Amino acid sequence: MKTNTTESKTLKRGLSNRHIQLIALGGAIGTGLFLGVGQAAILAGPSVILGYGIAGIIAFFIMRQLGEMVVHEPVSGSFSFFANKYWGAFGGYASGWNYWVLYLLVSMAELTAIGHYVQFWWPEIPLWISSLFFFLVINALNLASVKVYGETEFWFSIIKVVAIIAMIIFGSYLLITGNGGEQATLNNLTNDGGLFPKGWLTVSDNGAFEGLLAALVMIMFSFGGLELVGITAAEAENPEKNIPKATNQVLWRILIFYIGSLIILFSLMPWRTMTPQTSPFVEVFASLKGMQFELFGSTYYFTNIIANALNLIVLTAALSVYNSCVYSNSRMLYGLAEQKNAPKFLTKLNKNHSPINAILVSALLVAVCIVINKLAPEKALEVLMSLVVSSLVINWIMICLTHLFFKKQIRSNGEKSSFPSLFYPLSNYICLLFLIGVLIMMWYTGLQISVELIPIWLLLLYITYLLVQRDKRKQNQL
Repeated sequence: MKTNTTESKTLKRGLSNRHIQLIALGGAIGTGLFLGVGQAAILAGPSVILGYGIAGIIAFFIMRQLGEMVVHEPVSGSFSFFANKYWGAFGGYASGWNYWVLYLLVSMAELTAIGHYVQFWWPEIPLWISSLFFFLVINALNLASVKVYGETEFWFSIIKVVAIIAMIIFGSYLLITGNGGEQATLNNLTNDGGLFPKGWLTVSDNGAFEGLLAALVMIMFSFGGLELVGITAAEAENPEKNIPKATNQVLWRILIFYIGSLIILFSLMPWRTMTPQTSPFVEVFASLKGMQFELFGSTYYFTNIIANALNLIVLTAALSVYNSCVYSNSRMLYGLAEQKNAPKFLTKLNKNHSPINAILVSALLVAVCIVINKLAPEKALEVLMSLVVSSLVINWIMICLTHLFFKKQIRSNGEKSSFPSLFYPLSNYICLLFLIGVLIMMWYTGLQISVELIPIWLLLLYITYLLVQRDKRKQNQL
C-alpha cells in the first residue's frame, strides 16, 4: 500500500541564507537599471539619482511590511495567504491571481528580450527558437529541487552584482585618471541646469510632463521583484533569522548599487546625450573605442569586449528574472490551491518537493509567448506590458493594505511581532499615497491604458471569485 509522509506533502526548506540574500538583491537589480535609466534621464536629468533613492525607500518600506508578516508566519503563498487570512477571501483570491498573472506576463516579456539578446551574437537564429530553448532549460531547473533554483539564481545575481561593482570601479578610475575623456567630470551632475534641470514637474513644449515626478513612474518599476523574498518563506532555512537579514541588507545594497552606479554614469557623460533606445551604460563605454591592448600577438579593442560583456550581463539579468518568475508563479499557484482558490491538483509535489503541476500549468500559458514571437505583431506585447504595470501597482497596494489588517488583528489578539515594520502605520500611508501618485502620473505621462485596465481587471477578478465561491458552496452541499 502506498503511504505518504508529511514531509512528502510539503515544500522543502532548501534555501540557505546566501540564497535568500542574493534572491532578494537579484530581484532589485535588472533591466530597470541596465536599460531603463535612459528614458528616466531624459525626463529628469541627474535628479533621477534622487528619484532612485526615494523609490528605493518606498520599496524598502513595502518589503518590511511584507517581511513582518512572513517572519510571523512563514508559509507558501506569501501575501496571498495573509490577504486571505487578515483581509478576507476576496483579498486572498485577488492578490494571489493578480500576482500570478503579473509574472506570467513578465515571463513572456523576458523570454522575448532573451531572444533579442541572443541575436546580438547570432542574428540568424529566429527569436522564437531562443525563447523556446531557454523556456525548456529554466523550467527543467525549477522542476529539480528548490536548492537547484536557489543555486542558479545565486550565480545569476552574482554576475549582475559583480558587473555593477566593476562598472563603479572602472568608472571611478576613468574619472580620477582623466581617461574617460574631456566630457567625464563630476561637474556633469550640476553644470547643465543643475541637479534638477527640469524641476519636480514641468510641461514641455509638446505638452508632455517632465521632471522628477514624471520620471518616478518608470523608476519605481525598477524595484519590481523585491517582494520575491516573501515568496521564499516556505522554503527558507531558518526564516525567522534569514528573511529579516535579507530584507534589512537590501536597502543599503540598493543605495550602493543604484545610487553609486548612477553617480558614476552621470559623471562620465552629459545627461542630454543619453537616449531611450540604448542603455546609457553601453553608450558610456562605447566612448572607449580608441583604447586597445595586445594579447598573444593580437590586438583587442575595449569596445568589442565591453559590448559583448554588457550583452552577457543583460542576458543574465533577463534569465534571472525569468527564472524567478517560474519559481514565484509556481509557489503562488501552489499557495492558491492550498487556500482552495485554485484546483487541488496544483498542490501535487514531485520527488524533489517541487510543485510539478503548478510549474507545468504556468509553463503551458507562458509558452504562448513563443507563438507570439513567431506570429503576433509587436502591439500584442505592448498591451501585455501595460497590464504588467497595472498588476504591479495593485500588488504593492495590496501588500500595504494587508499589512494594516494584519497589524490590527495581531494587536487585538495580544500577539507580538518579532520583526515589526518601520514607522507603522505612517509608512503604510506614505506608500499608499506614493502609489496613488504614481497612478496619477501614469495617467498624465502616456500610460492611460495601464490605469484604465485596473478597474476592468479587478472586476474580472471579482466575477471569477464569485464563480469559484459558488462552486465551493455546491461542493459543500454534496
